[in-house]
Formats: sequence, C-alpha cells, structure tokens
Amino acid sequence: MRRAHFGGIALAALLVSAPVAGQTLFAQDPLQNEDGAQVTSTPEFESREVMQEDPRDALVQNWSVENAMALAAVIDGIAAEGLNPADYRVDLLREEIERGESRALDVRASGVFTWLVEDLRDGRTPMDSRRQWFVVDPDADLLPTARLMEDVLESGDIAGIVEALAPTHEDYAALRAALAETPGEDSDTRKLILANMDRWRWLPRDLGGQYLITNVPEYQLRLMVNGQIIRTYRTIVGAPGRTATPQLAETVEGVVFNPTWTVPQSIVVGEGLGNRVLNNPAWARSQGYRATRGANGYISVVQQPGPTNSLGKMKLDMPNPHAIFLHDTPNRNLFDSDNRARSHGCIRVERALELAMTVAILGGGASRDEAVGISQSGDYTRVPVERTMPVYITYFTYGLDADGTLRKFEDLYDRDAPVLASLDAPRVGNRATFSSEEIIPIERPGA
Repeated sequence: MRRAHFGGIALAALLVSAPVAGQTLFAQDPLQNEDGAQVTSTPEFESREVMQEDPRDALVQNWSVENAMALAAVIDGIAAEGLNPADYRVDLLREEIERGESRALDVRASGVFTWLVEDLRDGRTPMDSRRQWFVVDPDADLLPTARLMEDVLESGDIAGIVEALAPTHEDYAALRAALAETPGEDSDTRKLILANMDRWRWLPRDLGGQYLITNVPEYQLRLMVNGQIIRTYRTIVGAPGRTATPQLAETVEGVVFNPTWTVPQSIVVGEGLGNRVLNNPAWARSQGYRATRGANGYISVVQQPGPTNSLGKMKLDMPNPHAIFLHDTPNRNLFDSDNRARSHGCIRVERALELAMTVAILGGGASRDEAVGISQSGDYTRVPVERTMPVYITYFTYGLDADGTLRKFEDLYDRDAPVLASLDAPRVGNRATFSSEEIIPIERPGA
C-alpha cells in the first residue's frame, strides 16, 4: 500500500436522473421460477385520475440476443467478484436466449441485470444481517439501475457494469486477489473473504477526496487524502455488548479543543458517579467534576477541561443520533495494550491533538498558529470547519492493515456469523436500504 509521509502539522500546507427503487420484476422468488410475473404498464392517456408511472417499467428494457449473451457471460465470471452465479439463474436466461428476442427475454434479462446491479452496487447481504450497520449508502440514487441498464444496452459493453460498480478501494482489490489465490478447499478463508468483499459494497463507492476511516476490529484510524494514507492512529473502541461501537458514516463539522464532558446517565446513575461526586467534593474537584442535583433528584455531572478530562484535549464534532465521536483520552498508556475494546462506544484516538489540529487546518477552520494557540489555552473552544470531512466507522475482519499487509482481525462483536449465513442462504429480493435496529446513544458529547 502506498503511504505518504509528511512532517507534523506542515502536511496541511501540502494539501491545500431520478432514483429508481431496487425492485424485482418477478413473483415471490423470481429467478427460481420458470415464469416471470407480468409487468403492468401505465397507459399513455386515460380520462381518469392520473396515476404515477409504475417504477418497474423503467427496469424492463429491450435486450438483443447479443446483449443477453454478453450478460450471461458476465454472470458466468461473477464469482471473481465474490458473488454466486447460481443466484441469477443464468440457465433460465439462456433458455430465453434460445427462443430469440421477445418480451420474455426482455423481462428475464432485465431482472438478471437488476439483481446483478443491486448486489454489485449495494451488497448482497440483507440489512437485517448487517448488525449495527447504520451507514447510508447513496449509490442507488447516484447510479440508478434503469440509467445503468440504458447505458450498457446502448454501448453494448455489458461487462463494463462490473468495473463501473465494484468498489474502488485498494482493500477491495486486495481481497479480490486473495479470493483468486485461495484454494477451494480452504472454505473458511474463502467465506471470510466473501463477507468482507461484500462489506465494501455496503459503503459509498466514492468515499471522498479526504476522509477518516477506522476499522473497529483493527484498532486503527487512517487519514486518507487522494487515495493515500497520510497518517495512522491507534484507537480504543467500544467494549463488546451494549457499548459496542456501531458502524456509521458521519461528517466532521468542527473540532472541539479542551472539551467539557457531560457524563451520560448510564455512568452517572448506572455506575454511581453522581453520588460519588456529590459525596466527595475534594475528589470531585481533583477530577474536574461538577454536579448538580435537581428538585426531582436528577443528578447532572459535567467534567471541566483539564488534564483529567475523560475526553482529553479534543473531540471531533460529528453530530449523530448515536452520540458517537472521536476523542482524546488522558489514559494514553492504554494504546499500548493488545485488547483495546474497552470504551463506552466512542473511539479514543492516540496523538489526538495532532489529529485535531490537522482536521481544523485542512477544514479551513484555523491556521497552524491559531490551532496551536487554541489547543494550549486550556479553554473550551469549538472551531467550525468550512470544508467538512467524512468519517467512516467500519467493521472488517479480513483486509489490509495499516502497513498494507492482508490479514485477519478478531471478530470483536461476533458480527461475521449473520453475514456468512446470509451468503449461504438464497438471495433476498426487495431488500431494505436502511437499518431498523435500535439506536443506542452511548456517550453523549460534552456541552
């Protein structure tokens, strides 16, 4: 893996068509039925209430025998992309090809193409098997199926759909190469590769020109600029269980230097911190805690900026309903431990002040001198950024580490099993695009 190295904070000076719903065109289990369901057309004009166009119509287009044969050839080789050719019933497609051009061929080929696009673009794993995966992938809106089908049918380059939709990240390419090199008898490794190739399809195809990406099981954060790793940082992530770190794609809107920390009630009440602060004022002052008890008995605890603040000297402001963010820690010795799954859900980052100043400078929120001065002031200061930066909190158990070596990572939260099971099960159509899992706000950002 190519890595760019720049000295300290000076790196900043060097870096200065309507959506179409993914629907099947077949009854129940489409590509395993001999006959496709009829597609209802919308009349061009009728003297009654105007009805919306059936969105499925755009997904049935005219296929020549030549294009349908090219599609069948793509399906024959799709295992190289970690997908199962059997999902697409290419045998039924070839039966229609033998019969020649017809409405039945249009329906069959359009349906096969639609499923292929959905799996390449969005991932084959249904949402209910993606545990705590809350990333919203915009690719279905940016690359709608109907437009893609129209383009490839016009050009005749059916095979080009694979290159157009496959993830572009270097990690995906490494997994694809590893799949080709892994013997068939090593089924466990092959399945793990397939699961993690699919995880890349759950993310946006274009991650942005500069972004932060952290792989929870790897305990690493990468600052990426133009496809290169500029910096890597060790991390501490959520402990398994209710405080496990969820998978998100959020946006850094600002950098908070010398943050306060409003302690969540799970700690104030659940861990007894509120009563301890109220009953031990000397200890509370030494730790920077201030507590207030309301008339109804509600205890609020806020930790002030300082050397003992649990958020350390910075946090990245990335508003989200999960209340997850990246921050510093006063216990920096923990970054040397092997097991770094021990937070309440947020991600603690080593060399956090360096990261904070870099993000503030890259985002146009502060100059180098301003960032240094603010960080050393000891005062709570939020620096908004003009150029926001995406943050991807991911979960890969097989992939390239920060040094570019392909290896396995511990499945900290047991999230592989449902993905592997879904890949062994029949393909699911009409899949949900948003997670319905419970959102668990774990650590509330400081005020």
